[in-house]
Amino acid sequence: MFTGLIQEVGTVAGIQETDRGRQLQVIAPQIAATLKMGESISVNGCCLTVVAQHRDQMTFDLLKETLRRTNLESLRAKSRVNLERALAPDGSIGGHFVQGHVDCTSRILDFKKEGTDHRLEIELPSEFAPYVVSKGSIAVDGISLTVAEVSERSFVVWIIPHTKAQTNLETAQSGDMVNLEFDLIAKYVERMLDHHAGRT
Repeated sequence: MFTGLIQEVGTVAGIQETDRGRQLQVIAPQIAATLKMGESISVNGCCLTVVAQHRDQMTFDLLKETLRRTNLESLRAKSRVNLERALAPDGSIGGHFVQGHVDCTSRILDFKKEGTDHRLEIELPSEFAPYVVSKGSIAVDGISLTVAEVSERSFVVWIIPHTKAQTNLETAQSGDMVNLEFDLIAKYVERMLDHHAGRT
C-alpha cells in the first residue's frame, strides 16, 4: 500500500530483455541506500519488487503483463520515474490509499501553465469513467491528485509548482502516456452494489 506522495524521482540506468519480460535498473540515491531486498517500491505508480540493490541502484523484474498494462514498457535509459516506498504500519497518509495496481494507461491531452500552477488534462477511457468524480482522488504515475473537472472524455487536475518540480511531471508534455489508478473505495462500492443487486 502506498499514499501517492512521491519520495524521489529516479533515473533509468538500463533495461535488459529477459525470457519473462525485462529487467529495469533505476538510480535513486536516497531510496536505494536504505532499502532491503524484496521491498515493494512504487515505480510510476506500479508496485514492483526489488530483486537486486547495489549502492545507489536498484533492479526490478518487469513481467510481460506489467509491460502490457503500464507505461513502463516505454521507458528508456535516462527516463525519469516517480518512486515511493511502501507505507509503514506507523506511517502517515498524506495523499490517499494507492495499491500500486495500475488500472490503465491514458494520454495527456493538454498540459499548460495558468498563473503559477499547471492545468493537466488527461484522456478518460469510458470504461473507467464511473470511478472519477470532481474532488475525488486519483493516482497519476503514482502521484496522489485531486480531480478538479470531469467531462465525458477527460478529467483535469491542477499541479502546483512543488509537485511539478518534485515528480516526473517536470518533463511531461501533451501526448505522453501516464499510468492511472482509480480510487480504491469506488471500486469496492461498485463491487458491493453489484453483489447486492445480484442477490435481490
